[in-house]
Amino acid sequence: MDRKAWLAISSGLVAGAFVSVWAGTLAPWLSLGLALLCALAAALAGRRARLERAASAPKASLEQAQPAAARDILEHLAAPVLLIDASGRVVLANRAMRAVIGLDAEKKPVAAVLRTPSVLEAVERTRISGEPSSIAFTVHVPVERHYEAHVARVGNQPPLTALLLYDLTAVRRAEEARADFVANASHELRTPLAAVSGFIDTLKGHAKDDAEAREKFLEIMSVEAGRMRRLIDDLLSLTRIEQNEHVPPSGRVDLESVVRDAAAALSPLAAADNVEVSIEAPAALPAVTGQRDELIQLFQNLIHNAIKYGRRGGHVWLTLSTAAGQSRRGSGAMVTVSVKDDGEGIPREAIPRLTERFYRVDVKRSRERGGTGLGLAIVKHIVSRHQGRLTIESQPGQGSNFTVMLPAAPAEQAGTPAVTEAL
Repeated sequence: MDRKAWLAISSGLVAGAFVSVWAGTLAPWLSLGLALLCALAAALAGRRARLERAASAPKASLEQAQPAAARDILEHLAAPVLLIDASGRVVLANRAMRAVIGLDAEKKPVAAVLRTPSVLEAVERTRISGEPSSIAFTVHVPVERHYEAHVARVGNQPPLTALLLYDLTAVRRAEEARADFVANASHELRTPLAAVSGFIDTLKGHAKDDAEAREKFLEIMSVEAGRMRRLIDDLLSLTRIEQNEHVPPSGRVDLESVVRDAAAALSPLAAADNVEVSIEAPAALPAVTGQRDELIQLFQNLIHNAIKYGRRGGHVWLTLSTAAGQSRRGSGAMVTVSVKDDGEGIPREAIPRLTERFYRVDVKRSRERGGTGLGLAIVKHIVSRHQGRLTIESQPGQGSNFTVMLPAAPAEQAGTPAVTEAL
């Protein structure tokens, strides 16, 4: 027995002694019996009190802990959640929901924080009937976002209504991008294919004995076939890069040699347009973490664009440097390559769309120069895979400057051989 039980029994014995004195005329055994009975009653009363306290204490602490735990769980959910009481006021808006509807939503009427009538109707319907509801809706400001709302009753005492949002924006944009991609790719292939088919029919018909027309049409057919081949090659290249975009490369690459090789491969094109290409690089340039073939493709696309859309007889400047910057790996040294031309420049409103598939500022000129509309999309995905950054600066009449920033590779440890990644 614990100390409290002994105190209870002792109190009972003292009480029994008083009873014995009060009943002095009674037999001694009766006095002893009364004393033991008082002690037992006191012990039972003490035990009952302790059991009641033991039973009530955990229940109270649990009732206090459960709401705090539930709030903490909801607060850290990635999905936006809103809890509404029976009067239609917000009881809880978790962190993700506050990012959607704003701060200080709690204790306000739900109509004051949600401005979409269809969602408010679904919430009111579920709040009254208890039947779950689902509805899709779109928010147009500050940027367009697509959501699916699920509303359900989650409690009866007190009754609470929960609103859960699923952000479908990325899914919708991916669906739109796929649809646009198929439509654009079909259109880009259909045009040269129709031209080739038309010339074949002409050569099979009245021009089959016309040697001059045959040579002219065969030349055009060769150009159109080359255009289709370049488009298919770019489509396959873009698909391969997108499939591996989530896997960062691990090789060490000398970026200066990459830029020089890319420029050398395009020297016949530059010579044909009488464009001078100059390269400036510091004496000691750190290596970057990358995949050499993809980086050559990246800079070939940028240099090719600078030659095509720059000024005929003009200049293209390639400048390499190092700088401190921020990438997805964190802050650290970055190797920067700037590709600048002295062409007519790009309109300001077109710059944000330059890396979209098949987007062209000047469609006619791009096709005449052999462009597929995929070059800068490929550049964007290669830069993304290499965890770098791409910036575009341009003003009409002052040329364009495309800058690629790539994270410098970690310093090599003694005895560790360099690794060059290859496809």
